[in-house]
Amino acid sequence: MDIPEPIVKLLLAILIGGVIGAEREYRDKAAGFRTIIFICAGATLFTIFSQEIGGEQDPVRIAANIVSGVGFLGAGAIMRGTGRVMGLTTAATIWLAAALGMGIGGGYYQETALATGAILAVLVFFPILEGWIDKMREARSYEIVSTISPAIQQALQTMFRDSGLHVRDQKLMKADGNMVSLWYVIGAPSEHDRLTERLLEHPEVKEFRY
Repeated sequence: MDIPEPIVKLLLAILIGGVIGAEREYRDKAAGFRTIIFICAGATLFTIFSQEIGGEQDPVRIAANIVSGVGFLGAGAIMRGTGRVMGLTTAATIWLAAALGMGIGGGYYQETALATGAILAVLVFFPILEGWIDKMREARSYEIVSTISPAIQQALQTMFRDSGLHVRDQKLMKADGNMVSLWYVIGAPSEHDRLTERLLEHPEVKEFRY
């Protein structure tokens, strides 16, 4: 017995959504196995219904709203963390899962299969490259409490520079009779370790954290 094409499309959407969702679930992300399946299958159904309801005159009437609708889901996965934004990859995955669903619903099977393979390659193998890049350059925020003195401020600037770190931002304030300086710097982990040793040895640095 031949299976109706809409059912084949829906099953394919569940399969592709499940493969991508399994990778997200394995990494314990906000949008995991079931969520990605629902997004991919939902986009497929909306595309199928749009073709059926819109007919030849307006076949993308419903499907056009998938892009904006999925954008709200993606925005919910983005969070502001300490000094960084988290969830962008998950939001992009949600958006791509919807695009794959639309491709399946439109009958673009070859293009969808190639895109799925490329997306999985990025999700699985690119974190290894990102880890290698992070080892080369790491961003940290330092909060240093010291005595109030223009000389110590200049000494700290020299210390960061001699450690090989690049200062991206700096703030200065006074608290409880001490000078509190905030530094946002970028450099290799070994350079951060070198700075830590110098801060521990400096007599006018009362405390620091990062």
